[in-house]
Amino acid sequence: MSRTPIELGLKMAWHIWSNRLKGRKRFPIVTMLEPLEVCNLACKGCGRIREYHDSVIKKKLMLSPDKALEVVEEAGAPVVSIAGGEPLIHPQIDEIVNRITDSGKYVFLCTNGLLMERGMEKIKPSKRFAWVVHLDGTRDTHDFWVDREGTFDKAIGAVKEALKRGYRVTTNTTIFKDSNIQDLQNLFQTLTDMGIEGMMLSAGYPYTHAPDHNIFLDREASIRTFRQALDPRRHFNFYNNPLYLSFLRGERDYPCEAWTNPTYTPLGWRKPCYLIADEHTQTLDELMEPGLWENYGVGRDDRCASCMMHSGFESGIIQHAFTNPREFAELAKAYLGIGAARQPQPEPQTAHD
Repeated sequence: MSRTPIELGLKMAWHIWSNRLKGRKRFPIVTMLEPLEVCNLACKGCGRIREYHDSVIKKKLMLSPDKALEVVEEAGAPVVSIAGGEPLIHPQIDEIVNRITDSGKYVFLCTNGLLMERGMEKIKPSKRFAWVVHLDGTRDTHDFWVDREGTFDKAIGAVKEALKRGYRVTTNTTIFKDSNIQDLQNLFQTLTDMGIEGMMLSAGYPYTHAPDHNIFLDREASIRTFRQALDPRRHFNFYNNPLYLSFLRGERDYPCEAWTNPTYTPLGWRKPCYLIADEHTQTLDELMEPGLWENYGVGRDDRCASCMMHSGFESGIIQHAFTNPREFAELAKAYLGIGAARQPQPEPQTAHD
């Protein structure tokens, strides 16, 4: 299990308990902030830059530090995930990060690593700040998915430098139809041995604007793949909580609660969620309306059928654990660092075997 800062866990717990004591059923737990949508890569599994090309990128829209802080304070969540696009392209990203961390919130900045060493000159190490580096496999695999040679080596070099300088470092890996199980586990082992804080995982989602939908797994195939990749006896350094990892393996079933992880872009809040934007709104309360969620989720909207993304499920799973003593105990046990020993590597397989 990851080395999640104890203070972060306590802050999250207090946030959930205090909101529940106030009688709130829907409230943000993580704020997804996209200060711009420009990126220096065009990854095969991403639809963001294509979706926002005309409405945001061509118009050079981006959030100011004042607006970013206003949005974060409105949501009130203790954790802010800064994504995009490549957020390090934003000319004031250091001010955005520093003002959010100075307010007492934790920031996870998602990056492909290409501009990360330059970013370290502006953003200094802090217990409230962590890099989230995109890595979808070892060298050849990752470079294939991001469609640029040399990206893996650049990102790994940046990770090593960040660890050397004392930053908190995590990674994010998306799993696709042709992901190789052995390659994924080689990546997991390498990153764990490097001493990163933890690895985040998710199944690829078939964005409407992604160039090739044949690379994505349906829900049943995702479960089969995660069962192979996430042998519960192993002790890789995952950041996702164990209940979510169990969900990915198909051992538990949870509903989507994407309102726990709302996303704000230069156009406003994505409605309903990080993955689907049927419209944008300036009012966060619209995303908390129960009537909205009668129209979305598995069995309600075909676009939700294959979704197992952490943006829709993981924060909701954490909130659900606060109503289930057994699941709450599992979370507490995991975050105390109690885990199984590592096991031998399995034979190479591909996700569609």
